[in-house]
Amino acid sequence: MNTVDAVDAVQRDTRGGRRRSRRGRRLLIASVAGAAVLGGVLVLLPWDGDGAPPPAPGPAALARGAVTTGVPAALPDLAALIGDRESHLRTHPLDGASWAVLGAAYVEQGRRTADGANWPKAEKALRTSLKTGPERNPQALEGLAALAVARRDFPTAKKWGESAVKAAPKRWTAHAVLIGAYTGLGDHEGVGRALDKVLALRPEAPAAGALAAAVYRDRGWREDAAARISDAAAAAGAPAERAAYLEQAGRLAFERGDREEALRFFQEALRTDPDQRAAQAGQGRALAALGRTTEALSAYQAALAKRPSPEYALELGELYESLGLGQAARVEYDLLRERARGAEAAGADEQLVLGRLDADHGDPAAAVERLRTEWGRQPGTEVADALGWALHRTGADEEALEFATLATDGDKGGGVRSALYAFHRGMIEKALERYGPARRHLREALTINPYFSPLRAPEAKRALAELGEPPVEGPPG
Repeated sequence: MNTVDAVDAVQRDTRGGRRRSRRGRRLLIASVAGAAVLGGVLVLLPWDGDGAPPPAPGPAALARGAVTTGVPAALPDLAALIGDRESHLRTHPLDGASWAVLGAAYVEQGRRTADGANWPKAEKALRTSLKTGPERNPQALEGLAALAVARRDFPTAKKWGESAVKAAPKRWTAHAVLIGAYTGLGDHEGVGRALDKVLALRPEAPAAGALAAAVYRDRGWREDAAARISDAAAAAGAPAERAAYLEQAGRLAFERGDREEALRFFQEALRTDPDQRAAQAGQGRALAALGRTTEALSAYQAALAKRPSPEYALELGELYESLGLGQAARVEYDLLRERARGAEAAGADEQLVLGRLDADHGDPAAAVERLRTEWGRQPGTEVADALGWALHRTGADEEALEFATLATDGDKGGGVRSALYAFHRGMIEKALERYGPARRHLREALTINPYFSPLRAPEAKRALAELGEPPVEGPPG
């Protein structure tokens, strides 16, 4: 019997005792919650009903500090924390706070490794925390919200995140997880409110700065985003945290077309934390843009070996395709589908990446069907762009333009300066013979980042060449 399942049997045997002790336990929790302040942030201290100690100082304690305060944790430390809490819970199965810590650690491990096997374990641990922990259990609620964000289930993330905020309005990490939920739902006002709360509660925290950088990026405030993430990386404490912010800085640099700076950020992130696989995939992206394709292929393959993300498989497949290696590309696309099926079996939503794959490398009509459903459930900017492009690939260009406009028009919520989104809009306008806007958006794509895709950037250049220069009007007759 595993640790999570064992709790059910123990609960049945001890339910009567728990009822008798609940009143005293609530008083204890209330007194602790009123005094538990660390660095100005209200935190829920673990309740050990049997007097069991927290993890001893060392890797487990480091990871516990990270997962309970909203910062990235090192993979070896996470493994130590998971082992420590699993061992503790075998003998203290009614320790609701430790179940919440264990669930949060599973979420972080799954996010770092792209291993969907973590999701069911995380959900079971967090729901067990709701059963065995205090009535007001923001840490478990927040963990369930973070799990839903990791699964790309944004309506569920909103539900749990708002419950966590209601349970503990001054807990900044609950507001932080709502940023991800609202972003996925296209609720830009909600994102702004949640960020304002985070910055009011934790203005100096590097993690808050990293969140602000992500929001500013989505609003198109590239300089502000770069400044925020630079400050966050400089102020970060643990190597895993600093490496995560360096990777984010690398992505921002690449999105604005600075290949060399992006590569420096990605390399520094990997030196700081060799398990930072997102930075390794970023290396592949930057190296491909620099024409160092052999190194780029190696970087992508190494990243996928340790973090089999469908997104990385799509990028690597398109790199192969740009090099004329169609068979190798098809292998990656097949692996992407296999990995996405595994993730969906574990409760994740992979319809966005599958829709992107089908639109360009499979069945565009199937992509439209997938993405319409996705848009109906969680209408974020990424889905608007993908659905618009899939509609274009089926020839439905008038409707495609509506979604492409949502993804690129700041007045409609699409404030992010994305070369890919601008390219998609320009190609749709070209198909509709709206040549002036098409020129403008294709030029915009190549101005934002001339290296945004090994397949699509050359296509944008060819399309602009076909359009030629705008006609020069003669003097009025």
